[in-house]
Amino acid sequence: MFNLTYEFKLKPTQKQIQIFEEWLETHRRVYNYALAERKDWYKSRSCQIKSCSLHSCYIIPAEAPRPTFASQCKSLTAARKSNEHLGKVNAQSLQQTLRRLEKSFVSMWEQNHGFPRFKKVGRMRSFSFPQLGKNPLQNGYIKLPVIGLVNLRQSRSIADGGVLKQARVVKRISGWYVMLTVQWDVDLPQPMPHGEGIGIDVGLTSMVATSSGALIKRPRFFVDCERKLKLLQQRVSRKRLGSNNWKKATIKEALLHEHVANCRKDFHRKLSHQLCDDVGMIFAEDLNLVGLSRGMLGKHCLDAGFGQFFNILEQTCFKRGVYFQKVDARKTSQICPNCQHETGKKSLAERVHECDNCGYQTDRDVAAATVVLIRGLAAVGHTVKMLSEGKFVGIPVN
Repeated sequence: MFNLTYEFKLKPTQKQIQIFEEWLETHRRVYNYALAERKDWYKSRSCQIKSCSLHSCYIIPAEAPRPTFASQCKSLTAARKSNEHLGKVNAQSLQQTLRRLEKSFVSMWEQNHGFPRFKKVGRMRSFSFPQLGKNPLQNGYIKLPVIGLVNLRQSRSIADGGVLKQARVVKRISGWYVMLTVQWDVDLPQPMPHGEGIGIDVGLTSMVATSSGALIKRPRFFVDCERKLKLLQQRVSRKRLGSNNWKKATIKEALLHEHVANCRKDFHRKLSHQLCDDVGMIFAEDLNLVGLSRGMLGKHCLDAGFGQFFNILEQTCFKRGVYFQKVDARKTSQICPNCQHETGKKSLAERVHECDNCGYQTDRDVAAATVVLIRGLAAVGHTVKMLSEGKFVGIPVN
């Protein structure tokens, strides 16, 4: 099975926008109610047996089972018969909101994420339809359950042979969008190591440094707009909360945030295609991105968007038939790519790699990218050879 998600902008009528807003509020209340039910159950078990707690006690009977996705779906089905607002919303769509809450708890248990939080007014920005009728796309319209035909701007065509599996309606400050998940009953082979390979090293001075010697400067998307953002945030804080002027100011602030995010994603996509030109393999560092975001330069690391860049690069490599692999990132800046001698730690001010063992000298980031290339070629069974012009190439081992 092969899935792709297409994003199109919707052009709903005022009546449909009102329906979307009402549905989002209903989904928010269902999410908060289900979360409160689970939270109360957990709190009821926090009371010690030998003493009575001052901040919590048994608020649910001891024999009551733990709320799960299945049990809450049954409760939702019963509540829809008596609640007018729940009855107006598609039942499967409400169940997807409960499934979203279930995934939040699974992430908390398995991935060490925080406890799920309640969503205030305006924080629920999407709802999904897990099933659609026959031929939902019709001449610039999409047919959504209960809502009906909604006009959309289909900027590109969908490949033939796919089945539309899911539609997610998303609210952004620039308008309403729909994410269509299309599935094809085919198995696409993963790209295999072939051709010339390059290693890349990401950083704050240069966004990307390649083993071939290319240095691509990092655009400062958020930092360049920080002064304007500060001004807009001051204007928001000076308005009366909830007034029309306050809403206008918050819209301007949100538009700037979306503009920064769109510019960053556009740069990442163009850069990923540029790196895939004339190469068959790309190797990157397997970085601890969470640790980088919490460090002294966390704001600049988040502005660069290394995690989003690696995801987009991996997708682009798959689309263009380029082999992509992450390698160990430890001591890539402390090893000489020419003789594999460990030169020791370098300060951030040292921008040139100079080996005291063999005398090899090059840019610090290029040297790290070359070490990444050597490790990647060794992982796929290639030997490394240095040419007279200072380039490293991989030779397959027979």
